[in-house]
Amino acid sequence: MIDFRYHLVSIVAIFLALTVGIVLGSTALEPMFYKSAEDTTAGLRKANESYIAQISELQSREEGGDSLVTTHLADLVHGQLAGERVVLVEAPGAPGGLREPIERLVTSAGGTYAGRVSLTDKFTAGDQAAIVDGLATSLAPIGMRFSAEASPYDKAAAMLSTAIVTNDRTKVGRLNADASRVLESFQGGGFLSLSGSPEERSSMAIVLAPSQPYEGDDAERQTAAIVSVAAGLDAVDFGTVLTGSTTASASGGAIAALRDTGEAASSVSTVDTVDFAAGRVVVVYALREQLTGRSGSYGVGSGASAFEPTVVAPSASPTPSPAASSG
Repeated sequence: MIDFRYHLVSIVAIFLALTVGIVLGSTALEPMFYKSAEDTTAGLRKANESYIAQISELQSREEGGDSLVTTHLADLVHGQLAGERVVLVEAPGAPGGLREPIERLVTSAGGTYAGRVSLTDKFTAGDQAAIVDGLATSLAPIGMRFSAEASPYDKAAAMLSTAIVTNDRTKVGRLNADASRVLESFQGGGFLSLSGSPEERSSMAIVLAPSQPYEGDDAERQTAAIVSVAAGLDAVDFGTVLTGSTTASASGGAIAALRDTGEAASSVSTVDTVDFAAGRVVVVYALREQLTGRSGSYGVGSGASAFEPTVVAPSASPTPSPAASSG
């Protein structure tokens, strides 16, 4: 019979063998392991340095190109918007740093900058949708009927659009008393703020998308509200462009949402490079294209068909009419 001493000796022998094996194995493999780790680290470091150099070079090229376009921007857009009055509409969360560049862009193109309408967070807040709906409905003139499928923001967009834009050349630059009441009501309710003279109606509009896509449970509805505003403006004026950065054309962004809608996408132009000087030039070209009855999706983000539209010669600009001035 095998006694307890045999079992004990066997167990000790097994553990001793394991210990010796581990020691011998680690001693033999240690140099190979460290050599492999050092080679991998060196390769990663070299690749990282290469990527940093490439990024630095691309940034320098981008800055150089942006500087060149900025210097010659006035020449690139000269006369493209002659005779047009353009209003800026900002979505909640739009980058305020682009206000002055867009104003200079419009004036450099020969257009008149009317000012801006800045929609507030309250405009797209979920608990305010019913109030927006009721306000828009109450402001609708006698005889005006909204479709049964119209959302609160479709209705609000329709009312705001008639207040700030028109496709009647005789009314461009002129105040609409009834429309002013619309702006005052929405401003009084905290749904928007005004700068300049947007109540003196414009012939074209630029809608500036949020810097980042909306987040949370209400994100889709908030984004749809911005699409409704852009579509509403385009239905009443001579052309509207929804613009922003590539984040706006990424998933969940306002430009991406508009590009995914059939009817609005076929009439409202989009540009997802407004944060670059070249992209702002494209905004002017897209507005100019709208005057010919065409639209497109421009930029470098998802859904863009080209970087820029085919430019119509500035000489084709309509002659400014006396009605284009405020009166």
